[in-house]
Amino acid sequence: MKKYLALLLALVMVFAVACPTAFAAGDDYTIRIYSNSNSTERTTWLINEAKKAGFNISIDDNSVISGDTAAVQAANENKDGDLIFGLNETRWGQLIDGQYENLSIIDWTPSWADQVGEYQYEGKAYGIVIQNVLMLYRNDEFGTNGEELHFEHWADVIDSGYSWYRQNKVGGTTNANINSAMLYAFTDPESPAGGISIDGWKALWKFCADGKFGGDDYKYGFDPLNKGDVAISEFYSSALYGKIDAAAQGSEHPLVGALEPENWALVDIDDGTYYIAEYIGILDKAGRTEEQTEKVKEFCEWFGSADVQAAWAEEFDSFPCNKEAADIVYEGDIPEIYLIPNFALTTVPGTDMTYAAYVAAHSAEWTNIMTNLGFYWADASAAPAEPDWDSLDWSVLTQKAE
Repeated sequence: MKKYLALLLALVMVFAVACPTAFAAGDDYTIRIYSNSNSTERTTWLINEAKKAGFNISIDDNSVISGDTAAVQAANENKDGDLIFGLNETRWGQLIDGQYENLSIIDWTPSWADQVGEYQYEGKAYGIVIQNVLMLYRNDEFGTNGEELHFEHWADVIDSGYSWYRQNKVGGTTNANINSAMLYAFTDPESPAGGISIDGWKALWKFCADGKFGGDDYKYGFDPLNKGDVAISEFYSSALYGKIDAAAQGSEHPLVGALEPENWALVDIDDGTYYIAEYIGILDKAGRTEEQTEKVKEFCEWFGSADVQAAWAEEFDSFPCNKEAADIVYEGDIPEIYLIPNFALTTVPGTDMTYAAYVAAHSAEWTNIMTNLGFYWADASAAPAEPDWDSLDWSVLTQKAE
């Protein structure tokens, strides 16, 4: 962003700190936070900025808690949390529905609720950051040599004629979101195979069997694309531009051009993509006084506000749910990667569920299927044989292996 924007955000943060509004009750209370959006840089920034604004917070970085599953499990086991932020609709649907024994989200509506649009569980949790999974391709000599790629569905990549990257393990939030994008076109509420047609699992198997992976050398899909090892890859939006800005540090044939791509592009996919919105919600913590609860609400009010979310977005290359914050950061010029249609919130045919809710309802079954059948092997020499799809017992495969 332009230097004057950074200066403006700095001044806004100073004003927010100096503003004497609503920071009285429970000033000595330490707010316990659980989150998977907790890189060392993020936690350090948040602790420092919160302290300037009059809040004491406690949050573990990802060396202690890594990933959404770990964050939710730790909060459920420790029973000491005041709030959770991060996660995605799949996990938040489970939280709101009370699927965790010790986690209950209290009623709360911030003043900025109308700024986050559809990204809210009304009266419960509200959007902070939006990101999505992207399918990218190189259009230079390491990719399509100028051919533009257009797919109807994500899974069409398997018939594209070009090489693609695939992840090498079942677990992980990013991996799960890529799988959710791949399976979107194959929903079938009547299917015993986790609500996905058998053709969907065949397509995902081919994606895995014919895709290229590199073990620990490729933690995510950016590196193989940046090195020219594949023509097509998947990556998430929040880190893309920063990665491209630094692309030359990791490749002799790097991707060039962040906001104005030179040798890469987004695959044009009719379905759109699977968006992940991170939310913030307040936990019902036993023994917390009314004054302390008000302090927690004040923190959430502060953190989700346009000014603070603009500063957060500027600092960590993310896109805010808060429309006012997005206007501050991007001045009305929204990047293309955030204008792709979002199928996470579309209704699945034959149900009254959004696709995000459908994923939440079936995600455990999908993990079990992939684990039981041996998807995403990390050792090519130990690749399992493709299943005999007509003879599988899905009632067993959808259950966790003993």
